[in-house]
Order: sequence, then C-alpha cells, then structure tokens
Amino acid sequence: MIRIGLIGCGFIGTVHSFALRQLADAGLVDARVTATYDPDRDRSAALAAHHDARPYPDLDALLGEVDVAWICTWTAAHREAVEAAVARELPVFCEKPLAPTLVECEQIAAALERVPHQVGLVLRHAPVFRALAAAVAEGRYGRPMATILRDDQYFPVQGMYASEWRSDVDRAGGGTLIEHSIHDVDVLRWILGDPAEVAARTASIFGHTGIDDTTTLTFSYPGGSTATIVSVWHQILTRGSSRRLEVFCEDALLWTDDDYLGPLRVETSAGTEVVDAPPPSWLECFNLPEVLAKPLGQYAEPAKFFLDALTHDGAAARGSPAATEALVAHRLVDLAYRSARGGGAPLPVA
Repeated sequence: MIRIGLIGCGFIGTVHSFALRQLADAGLVDARVTATYDPDRDRSAALAAHHDARPYPDLDALLGEVDVAWICTWTAAHREAVEAAVARELPVFCEKPLAPTLVECEQIAAALERVPHQVGLVLRHAPVFRALAAAVAEGRYGRPMATILRDDQYFPVQGMYASEWRSDVDRAGGGTLIEHSIHDVDVLRWILGDPAEVAARTASIFGHTGIDDTTTLTFSYPGGSTATIVSVWHQILTRGSSRRLEVFCEDALLWTDDDYLGPLRVETSAGTEVVDAPPPSWLECFNLPEVLAKPLGQYAEPAKFFLDALTHDGAAARGSPAATEALVAHRLVDLAYRSARGGGAPLPVA
C-alpha cells in the first residue's frame, strides 16, 4: 500500500483527502492517507481522524513515515515541503500555483524533475475540456478565431473556502490570476497552443495590496486568433466558483458553462449538438450520492492518474501535467503581470 502524507489540511487539502479516501475505500487505488501535517495542529488532528491516520508535529517527522508527499499548503509554503520531500527522494503531488514568484516556480520545477511528481492543474483531466480539445485538435470545425473564458468566484477569504492567506500577497503571490486562473491559462494553452503575445490589466477593487481581484488577460496567436480570460473575485456569496468557456471556430461555436462534465454544446449552421462528457465509470463506486460524487471526481481523476502512474512506472512516473508543462503556464502568468504593470502593453512570448 502507498502511504500518503497530506501536508496542509485547509480547504483544498480536505477536498483532496476526501477524494483519496473515496478512491481507497472503493478499491480503485492501493493507497491511503496515513499521515497529516499542518501548522494548525487541531486542523491536522481533525483530518487525520477522518482517515484513521496519524497527525505529525512537524514536516520532517511526517516525511520519514510516508511514500508520497501530497502538498496542499498555501502557495509560499510549497517550496519548503517540495525540497524536503525531494531530498528524501519521495514522489510529490504539489498543488498549484507552484510558488509566489516565477524564480521560485522554476526552482521548484527543477526539484520536482528529480522525482515522480504531478502538479495540481486539474482542468486537463476534465472530460468536457478533453472533448473540446479533441474537437479543436482535429480541426473538426475549422480554425479557432476567438476564445472567451470567464472565471469567477467570491473572494475566497470567506465562505466555504475560508482561506485568509489568499489576501496576503507574501503567502499567495497575487490574486485571482495566479491563484485561480493559473488553471485557465494552462487549459487554454493545452487546447489552443502557445500564444505569441500576452497583454493584461489587473485591479485590486477590494484594496488588498498586491492581490488582484479583477483581471482581463488576452493571448494573441499566430494567424490572428485571440483568447481572452476575464477573472473576477467578487462578493456574491451565494455564487460559487464558475467557469464559462466559448470557442468560436470558423464553422461552429463550442461552449460549456461547467468546468468538469459539461456538457459541451456545439452550434453550427445545421443546429446545436449537445456532446455529453460523462465522468469515469468508476465514479459509481464512490460511497456518496451522485450530487457529491461528481464534483469530487474533478480531484479524484487526477489523483488516480498520479497514483496509477506510481504503481505502474515507479521511479519513472510522471503525472499530468508534469512540472515542465506547469511551468509554461506560470511563465505566461508572470508575463501577464508584467504587462499589467506596464499599463497593459502586449509582450512577446519567448
């Protein structure tokens, strides 16, 4: 059995732990959370109890008793945890973004390349985006012309997220662009390819220093296609995290307003087709109502992918995305912030 050490027991750590527990209980992976660590010892103990695991008082003690480090701390704490795990030659799952600054992201990526690893950019595993990426790659509806992705969430220092660190630039590195829309940057690059230019404008409407809560980012591609991300942290507490993606191709509009299962809708001159994007069949093995199992699948799919890779490939295992791929998204986000600091002027992508 693979012993997983969960490092960071806040909101996202709890979500990952529930996904891992369901995968294990259903017999879908031979792995379990056996250890937890969080600077908040009460939080670590509470999550450990859910898994019949052991809470550890410090990071080093945990790493000596596990086979995999599952890192879900706030962003600025990733580097310490990654480097400590890599020093022990442990496989690592590391949440996104890798670090608050690009320099640190590059250092973390270099460290991760020494061990089996996966970065938590989970949208690549979403069935609806796989369907959309396949349609674009095959040229089924002609070339992409314009893409619009709106990503919004209530400011996550409150509500179910309760992540007070997301208003602290030293711990987060930035706001909605790096913390939330790093997912969007990664998935657009996956679907559309590498842009030639990046332009962006950011604002901090709620006054948290260095924390953008409103961002408009535009990618320009060779051949004239563009993609725009509008990313907002608002104060509509009844509205959860939401993404709507529209891709206008020469012969069709493809769109979805659900970032896991869709469906994907395709409008052509012949009418509108609804393309189902079903979850993996093994999700039915979860001991949860369907209304809870399907959202949890967004984290269970990438977790299972990485654990299966470890089982099959051992020391050669690489998850999806690996650090080299994830680092490209971080470089694009850094370029966007540089453009915003320069008044929104477009910058070339090296």
